[in-house]
Amino acid sequence: MARLKPKSPYFPHFKYKKVIAIKTTFTVIYVIICISLIATVLLQSGRSAGLSEAITGGAQSLFGKKKGLDELLSRITTGLAVGFMVLAVILTFLVG
Repeated sequence: MARLKPKSPYFPHFKYKKVIAIKTTFTVIYVIICISLIATVLLQSGRSAGLSEAITGGAQSLFGKKKGLDELLSRITTGLAVGFMVLAVILTFLVG
């Protein structure tokens, strides 16, 4: 029986090259999601803006009204957080 020499000593089978490519792709997407999640959290306004906010705008936070940009950033943050968790589980299975 003739043995086939692998083209590369590190990746002897084409199947492993696919796994490496998928893992690299998911890792790049994961890093982009991480940076985006940090940015959206930092762009959101704080929940307590001081004593004047407690007196004048306390009712708005009590009844759940948000400004347009804060609501959008909140939804984006939620989506990025879900993507972060899903990709963390996928990468855990791919690595281990």
